[in-house]
Amino acid sequence: MAKLIYAGIMSLDGYTADANGKFDWSMPDEEVHSFVNDLERPVGTYLYGRRMYEVMSAWEDMSLSDEPPVVQDYAEIWRAADKIVYSSSLAGPSTARTRIEREFDAGAIRALKEASERDMSIGGTVLAAQAIKAGLVDEFGLFLTPVVVGGGKQFLPDGVRMTLKLLDERRFDNGVVYLRYAKGA
Repeated sequence: MAKLIYAGIMSLDGYTADANGKFDWSMPDEEVHSFVNDLERPVGTYLYGRRMYEVMSAWEDMSLSDEPPVVQDYAEIWRAADKIVYSSSLAGPSTARTRIEREFDAGAIRALKEASERDMSIGGTVLAAQAIKAGLVDEFGLFLTPVVVGGGKQFLPDGVRMTLKLLDERRFDNGVVYLRYAKGA
């Protein structure tokens, strides 16, 4: 059975984007990016909300000739995975290995987890909030960035309480700290 993992880069005060929708402060350096690549290798399917998919779809046909090896590596990892996009407004996918689902269905995601041999990752705070509230997320990966943005798009939803167990932690030279938690104690 696959795990559903929600991971992301966030400010110290818990935001993935600031009040203006900007996330330029969260760009990983080579050390963090390499670590992210290693975490993403076991992922077979990405679940995205529309906005996150639109951001991530740039990896589909990005010119990589002038990019460092760590960026080229990530592009290969991303392109090799399946993508499921939850959107009522997208006409169709703009990337390979992608299908559109019109609405969030917790039962279908549970069935997909049971049938999948490789882990799944969920991206986009709105979609992740639905999965968290439905009890579908098995692990949380937080890349805490040493910046306070004062407001914006929260990494975790309001109104949810759960106990987590620390599985892993790592400090990076740029001040980022990675924390990995499993649901349940």
